[in-house]
Amino acid sequence: MKSLAARDATMYWLSARTRNDLFLLYCFADTGREAGELRAAVANRVVDIPDLLIRVLDTPANIAYPVWVTCEFTNEQFVDHHHVEATWANVTAAVGDLLGTGLNANDRPWRLHVFRNIRDVPGFATGESALVAVLQLSHALADGRRAAAIARALFCGSEFPASTISNRSGRLVDRFLPRNLRDAVTSALAATVALPGIPIGMARTVVRGLAAARAQRGLAELTAAGELPPPAPDTEPTALNGTGAPPAGHIVRMLVCDKNRLRVSDHSITVVALTAISFALETYLSGRGAAVADLRAQVPMAMVIAAGGRNGYRDLSVDLAVAAPLPRARADRIAADLAARRTRAAHPLQAAQDSVTAVLPAPLLHHDVTHAAIDILPERVSGHTVVSSVDRGPADLRFGGGTARFTAGFPALGTVMHLTHGIHGLGDTVTVSIHADPAVLPDIDHYADLLESALDEVARALRESGAAG
Repeated sequence: MKSLAARDATMYWLSARTRNDLFLLYCFADTGREAGELRAAVANRVVDIPDLLIRVLDTPANIAYPVWVTCEFTNEQFVDHHHVEATWANVTAAVGDLLGTGLNANDRPWRLHVFRNIRDVPGFATGESALVAVLQLSHALADGRRAAAIARALFCGSEFPASTISNRSGRLVDRFLPRNLRDAVTSALAATVALPGIPIGMARTVVRGLAAARAQRGLAELTAAGELPPPAPDTEPTALNGTGAPPAGHIVRMLVCDKNRLRVSDHSITVVALTAISFALETYLSGRGAAVADLRAQVPMAMVIAAGGRNGYRDLSVDLAVAAPLPRARADRIAADLAARRTRAAHPLQAAQDSVTAVLPAPLLHHDVTHAAIDILPERVSGHTVVSSVDRGPADLRFGGGTARFTAGFPALGTVMHLTHGIHGLGDTVTVSIHADPAVLPDIDHYADLLESALDEVARALRESGAAG
């Protein structure tokens, strides 16, 4: 019996209020395998992946953090979307619909959606068909890095780190007790163990809270002395932030690129993509009559995960430098601000607040998560879009006998973020994805065309200015 870490529990409880599942799309060459054969291959593989054989169990009145318990693969976790007409456009629309769904991690925290014999897929020759697999994961189960590792274990057969959940006692109980009784015994035991520790947790929270206050003073002193970059400023929302209402729907587009198309000598692909997104957003908003004085992006940064945790990242607010009109100057400013945000976020004093949350008694954290005002657009925001960048490794993945061609991801929408971008690499390809609320971005194809052009123009300008320099 292993409790969810505080951050993972936050993701789990938050999923009841907003859609925050992860969706990892992988595109393979289709070798014609039938759905039953693919399902059997998945069932055989997951027995060696501990993260795919667990689920969440709540505790009475949330006295304790939810716990991870073992489970088995069920056929319902493999969904064959055979009813979708086999074209890339229809698969793209179906993926948008999937993004509006959420898993019940109490039952199973993952599901694999499969689309077979797909035509007109980017990067595929005429007449060549594709197999598209979309791995849906509860955010309580994994962050972006761990999700990519899970997918790699599923599609590559690579080793996955041993689970922190012990199966031995669970198997003995499974043999003699039905699931509902087993769950009742396990959750009651977790609550019984946690209840005496609540006063201790409160005391630890106070102690760590005082330490966090000292850490904040230390950060302020380092900032004033010029030894640490200042915190990122908040900014006014734009039309991209919506009105505080949940997304009206979910639509996606994917721009599949050869990695060399976005490579430049002195900036990362992430910076190239951020610069292109900056120009595309500026052009798009200006075309709608909006004055664009400032644009910022939330960029998740991977962090070291505490023992037993599954989510380790910090959101950085990065200036998209719209005041710099030329690609070279804009890219340089974006790279510099991204580096400054990373430097500040990685400072050891920043971990003090996380340490407070880590010991907060479960009833208090549950109350905070379930009562937080997430449906109000604040006067100031930290960003106008999200840009998540993950390299998912070499293209040595296989499914149904077919090799992987590209991957994509779609950061979740919320009541403040109604447009997000994914930058996901696999082998020699990079996919720049757009995930939008149609109420905020009704003409997504126009924006996708702007971004497609901006990617080429920025990369070309950076290569030319780099060669000239």
